[in-house]
Amino acid sequence: MLEDKRIGVVVPAYNEEKLIGRVIETMPDFVDCIYVVDDLSIDTTRERVKAYLCQPCYKGRLELIAHEINQGVGAAINTGYQKAAQDGMDVVAVMAGDAQMDPDELDRVCLPVVRNEADYVKGNRLFTGEAWQLIPRYRYLGNAFLSLLTKIASGYWHVADSQTGYTALSAEAIRLMPLNRLYARYGYPNHLLVMLNIFNQRVKDVPVRPVYNIGEQSGIRLSRVIPRMSWLLLKCFFWRMREKYIIRDFHPLVFFYAVGISLLPLGLIFGLYLLFYRFLAGPVAATSALFAMFLFISGLQFLFFAMWFDMEYNKDLKVF
Repeated sequence: MLEDKRIGVVVPAYNEEKLIGRVIETMPDFVDCIYVVDDLSIDTTRERVKAYLCQPCYKGRLELIAHEINQGVGAAINTGYQKAAQDGMDVVAVMAGDAQMDPDELDRVCLPVVRNEADYVKGNRLFTGEAWQLIPRYRYLGNAFLSLLTKIASGYWHVADSQTGYTALSAEAIRLMPLNRLYARYGYPNHLLVMLNIFNQRVKDVPVRPVYNIGEQSGIRLSRVIPRMSWLLLKCFFWRMREKYIIRDFHPLVFFYAVGISLLPLGLIFGLYLLFYRFLAGPVAATSALFAMFLFISGLQFLFFAMWFDMEYNKDLKVF
């Protein structure tokens, strides 16, 4: 327990035979239950976890949940969340099965939720100057791009490192939200942030140390992930606008976003048309150029005003 609160840790695992033992063995003593969710691994991950189940020190503290169909990391986390909430855990953290989360930082991740200062806490590897040196550059840049899109889609403008899996969530939030509606694979934490915002949950970032080059193997391919995640976040953005600012509580920022999204591409397309016309056919009327600039600049202004309204509306969900 941590300050009289029961702590559960969900460990999603897929082909983690090399490092799953390290995750289990280094779990802090205050953790009441470790939920390893094996997402139909094709290596010996499941067998290695079962070996720990036979040890007296893990009896009642370690549980293996085995998926019979590979569903994705998000589905594995969701399975662990539901089981931990059923077992009466007060706070449920997530630590990956590849040992990339420093167990010495788990109390820092959990404490804001334990003390009811936040409903959801996520680690942020970008706070420290180590990130640029330790995280592979292509992953760092991909993370930064997706973090920017996630800020816009989720409404949590103060959070970064959206792809980190080191998190803690209150049991009340697990019971409140329909987590089964979330994206089941790599975009789960991004989609979760959007849902948390719709349900007005407080979110806090805490600095954590990046852990790399310990034998982990990443199956992430940015050439596939970036387009898929961008499309997911675009859908999440419109879902949040509808749920939060139209259905649940009307806010005029939806008009600003609608006008901005309409005018900006119109101005861009018209401006490019005039540019091509100038090079291929001849001079264009000054009024046409001014009109294209007016559309483009007006679209940007409406978008910026909409984002500012969004920041102001969600400022109470920001936890320092």
